[in-house]
Order: sequence, then C-alpha cells, then structure tokens
Amino acid sequence: MVPPAGASTPPATRREVVTETLHGTEIVDPFRWLENDNTRVQEWLDAQNEYTDAHLDSAVQEHLRPKMKRLADVPNYSPIKVENGKFFQTVRGAADDHSRLLVRRSPDEEGTVLADPNEWSTNDDANAPACSIRWFLPAYDGEHIAYGVTEGGEDQIDIHVVSVPDGDEIAVMENCGRVFLGIISFDAVSPGMVAWDADSDGFYYVATGDTESGAQITTELRHWRFDSGEQTLFEHDNQHAWPTVKTDPESGTLAVGFHDVSGTDWHVSIDEELRPVIVDSDAETFVTFHDDTVFFLTDYGASRKRLLSCSLSRFRDGDLTFEECETVLPEHKALLHSFAVTSRHIVAQYLTDAHARLAVYSHDGEHLHDLSLADYVSVSQLRVCDDTEDVFYQVESFHLPPTLVRANPATGNHRELTTVDVELPEMVVRQEFVESTNGAKVPVFVCHRADVKLDGDNPAVLSGYGGFRSNRPPRFDRFRVAFLTDGGVYAQVCARGGQEYGESWHEDGMLANKQHTFDDFIAAGEFLCSAEYTSSDRLAVVGRSNGGLSVGAVVTQRPDLWTAARCSVPLLDMLRFHRFLIGESWTTEYGHPEDADAFEYLRAYSPYHNIERGIDYPAILLTTAAEDARVHPAHARKMAARLQNEADGGPFLLRTKIDTGHGGGKPSSMLVAEQTDEWAFLYDRLGIDN
Repeated sequence: MVPPAGASTPPATRREVVTETLHGTEIVDPFRWLENDNTRVQEWLDAQNEYTDAHLDSAVQEHLRPKMKRLADVPNYSPIKVENGKFFQTVRGAADDHSRLLVRRSPDEEGTVLADPNEWSTNDDANAPACSIRWFLPAYDGEHIAYGVTEGGEDQIDIHVVSVPDGDEIAVMENCGRVFLGIISFDAVSPGMVAWDADSDGFYYVATGDTESGAQITTELRHWRFDSGEQTLFEHDNQHAWPTVKTDPESGTLAVGFHDVSGTDWHVSIDEELRPVIVDSDAETFVTFHDDTVFFLTDYGASRKRLLSCSLSRFRDGDLTFEECETVLPEHKALLHSFAVTSRHIVAQYLTDAHARLAVYSHDGEHLHDLSLADYVSVSQLRVCDDTEDVFYQVESFHLPPTLVRANPATGNHRELTTVDVELPEMVVRQEFVESTNGAKVPVFVCHRADVKLDGDNPAVLSGYGGFRSNRPPRFDRFRVAFLTDGGVYAQVCARGGQEYGESWHEDGMLANKQHTFDDFIAAGEFLCSAEYTSSDRLAVVGRSNGGLSVGAVVTQRPDLWTAARCSVPLLDMLRFHRFLIGESWTTEYGHPEDADAFEYLRAYSPYHNIERGIDYPAILLTTAAEDARVHPAHARKMAARLQNEADGGPFLLRTKIDTGHGGGKPSSMLVAEQTDEWAFLYDRLGIDN
C-alpha cells in the first residue's frame, strides 16, 4: 500500500531510556514514559490517531462504511431467561444504538420495555459516553430484575433494580466495579457474580474497586435487600481468585466459589459464615442446584470433565470430597462443556473437536438420544425453560447467524424463535487439523464462499486466542460478512491454552508451555499457505486481549508469514504486565516476571522485547482503549513506538479509542466506526478489490 500524502512518516517519539537488570539480564526500555497518562502522552496519542486516520481514510473505507452500517442495523436478540412464566430478553432494533430490556408472557409476544438505554438522557453532559445494559438477571419470582449498566463499553458497572412489568426503578448500586470481570467468562443472563435470594427479597453480588480508587483486585461479597438496604458480608483480597455466587431457588442455600487458574474452591454460607465444602482440589468446578441435589461440572480426575452430584444436605454439611459424590456423566472423549437439568432429563453439551453436540440423558445418566444440530456449530446459553421440560439454547456458526431455539428433550422437537437476519452467499465450512510442536493435532476451522478457488491467491484472515481455558468454537460475526461475501477466507485456530480438549490442552499452552500457543498459530498459517487457501502475501493474523499477545508473538517470531496483523487491546510487554491494573492476577496463567525461571520464558517471547532492527515486519494495526480496565493501553503504545522507531516494513498504526473499555457493551455507532477502520486496514493490505 502506498502511504497517503503526509502519512509516510509516523509521529516523532522521544526516547527516554530506562535500563534495569532483571535476574542478571540487562533490559533496555526506551519508551516507558508511555506508561503514564499525562498531557505529553495524550499529545502523542492524538498525533498517532491522526497518523492512523491518514492511512485509513481511503476509498476502501468509504466502500466499507455503508456495508458495516447495514450489518449493524440488523436487529439483534440476546438469549432468553425465564422466571415464573415470564420471558426476559434484550433486543436491539434496526435503528437502535443499544439493546432494550424486555419482558414477555411468551416468546412470541411483542413484550413490555423495562429499560431502554436509547432514551436515557445525557443532556447534562453532551460529551458523556453512552450507557448500555451489559447483563440482566431476573428474580426467581419474576417480579423484579437486576441489570448492569456500563458507560461506553467500560468494565465498571452500576447495578439497577426495577419492578416488573412497569419498569419502576427501585434501587441503584453505583460504582460496583467490575462485577462480572475475571479470568472466567459469564454470559449476558448469568453474570456469575450476582445471585438472587430464593425469596426474591434481595440479591448477593460481588463488587470490586473502581478505577479512580485503584482498588482493582480487592473484592467484597455484598447482600442487598429491599427492606434493609446493603451490607458487606466479607472482603476478599486474593488477587488470583475471583469469587462467584450461586443460590438454590428452593432452599435459599448460598454457595460461594473462588476461581483461579489452578481450580475452584467452594464454600457454603451458613449463618453468614463461609463453611468449606470442596477446597484445595486443583480442579475447575461449577455448581448447579436442582431439586435437593447439587451437581458439579468438574475436571477433577477427568481432564475433559464429568458431571457429579450429591445431596443438598451433604453439600451444606461441608468438608465434601469428590470421591463421596455420585458420577452422573463420566468423562468422554469429547469435552463436557455445559449442561441443563430439567424435571426428567439432563441435556449435556459436548465439544467434539471444538464444535457442539447436544446429548439427552436420564437423571441416572442413561443416554437417550441427541438433539439435532447442523455440522460445525456452537451452542451457548443452554437454559431450562422455567419449570417446564423445555430448554433454550442459541446456535450459530461462521456462516449461520445466532438463532435462539426452544427444544423438548423428551421428543427432540425444536422450534426456532429468533435469529439475526443476515444474508450470505452459499458458504463452505470445514475443519482441518495441522501438526504443531510435540505432535499436537490442532483444529483449524476454515470458512469461505462456495465458489472460491483454492489457488493460493485468496485474501485470508487467521484468528485465534489460546489461553485462560477459553474455547474457540464456530461463532458468527456480522461484521465479517462483507469479507466473506467479497471472497475472503476466514480461518480460526483452536490453539493450546484453550480447553477444547480439556484441562491438558489448557496446561499445554500456559506458563512455561506458552510458546506452544504461538507454535499452533504459526502451524495454522503455514498450513493455509501450503494448502493453497492463500499465500503469505495475502494472509493476515488477528486477535484481541490474550489473542493480541498471540498476534504480537507470531508477528515477531515469523514476520515473513503474514502481510498484515490486527492486534487489539493486547498484552505485549510481558516483563511488566503484572504491574498494570489487574495484571498480577494473570501471573498464574503466564508466570511471574519476578520469578527467575518464568522470566526466562517470558523474555523469550515477549513481543515488545523481541523487535529486531533490520527485519521487515508486516503492516500492523494496534488498537487500544483509553478506559481499558483490564489490559493497560501502555502495551499497545510502547509496541507502536518501538515498531515505528526500530523496525522496517509496516506501516505500524496505533488507534486509541476513547469513552470505551476492553470489549462489550459498545453502542452500535461506535462498533460501525471501529469495524470500518479495522476491515479497511485489512482490505488494503490483502488487496481486496472493491
């Protein structure tokens, strides 16, 4: 790409070298001053955004913007949560910037609006970021609902409580911190760190400090009630473990779990005192209550997980061992990803080579049949439909928009309720397996238009993540539709560090094994070229957050393999990540730079420290957010500065977004602007005609 006039030279960046010796190794850091947030840094960021604008302001951008706008204007539906015969859901209409919270008496009704962020006034401050609903959780009696509100997609949350169906606001808990943030992910209707009382008179929630106070790690378990307000039950300052809460809607039993990379400790609250139930097991475990029974989804003694159970009374007694529990579903070759318990059945979702299968069992573990699914799909939000026998779940794939399904486990009958109405030409989805280090067979999904010829000259994008047990099954992205329609090849690698094949797959891509994650990315990229899906001249690699670390690592290790890279909200300085925001909590996944052994392997792959002079690197677009409370924007700033001042090739662009955070909750207009920028960069570099 020929740089636009005035954009050939990046902004000047002052070198202020800091030299320190770590574990006997001299480390030179010329751009540490960019870790600050002051006027000088802001002026530099403004200049970087102008430089990026000059590169991205092109005919390609103008071509893509209306396409992205049309894709954003398609209505979007969240999964449904049912309580006491009421159906709760968020819906974003075609003309809406944000999703509205609705309640219905049936999934087919138009519904009553409980909260509409599109109508929330910002007249007091015209520059205030827009607010959106990040998650919702109705009370068991369906008479009230709590929902989390974020400004501009930031992670900081206020909790609102309203009555149903009139939507009258009952209470607001402000500055609750990052209520659903941690090393584990929670969905929009089960935030994990919020749980209603069985009598629906209040709820428990876990709160963290806000950005201004700097209390990013300390957490509190609070109990809010309609009649007495709020009280703090306990404080928790282990920055490596994130509390979650679960309540039994029948007995009111409160279970508190502490999740970290090594496993989960579970306690039961008796008279507001935490009694250990299962601790020090080094197993990831999730708890579900049903009809005086407690179910445990765990990898204890089963890398690919199994389902155990015990009586509620035994759980409340505490000091339980897994050996005392009954095995309901033993470990299989496929990963047991999630399950739902109805009055007569258990519906289990398995991941077979990272794509979904739904199996129906009796309560005693007898396999009855499978529910019908298309090939290469993912299933999410598997939920029981109140006290009926039906279940809800959402199905999607790279070429299949998310569709909400209601199914009867007994008969297998199912009905599609809502779907995202996006049209694509006929597509092909297949799964390939590539050999990586230590003989690992790594799954790679590939999606492209059916008439694309595999002649080695197709524009292609490889995406992945590889960390924190996060799986990468086939999922739909509406903003990817333009690329696929225009003949692009989209590939997704299920790199080690995820949990596609159980805990062993995770452990093979963490700590001293982290290089395996990057090996898997590289093996996938090489395969796409050798199989003539594309060539290195037309191949881009993309990732965000921990996936951004993967992109930074593979670009510095194999710069010849890619023509472009999009690196979003990334970790890149792996010798100082623990010093920023909640980075200390990730040392159990990556290792601690202050440990001599961990320092050696972190230094070996840290992208910021492995840029070499005289080497041509691909074009790189680094994106970050000024209000990111998870991954500090200093990572992207310092990487951009070093690339621009020490590397050949490029261009190396930095886009810093304002009034937003690490990821979700962004208004539609902001998404359109971001996606237009990012895809215009890829279109330019991959040579896609428009």
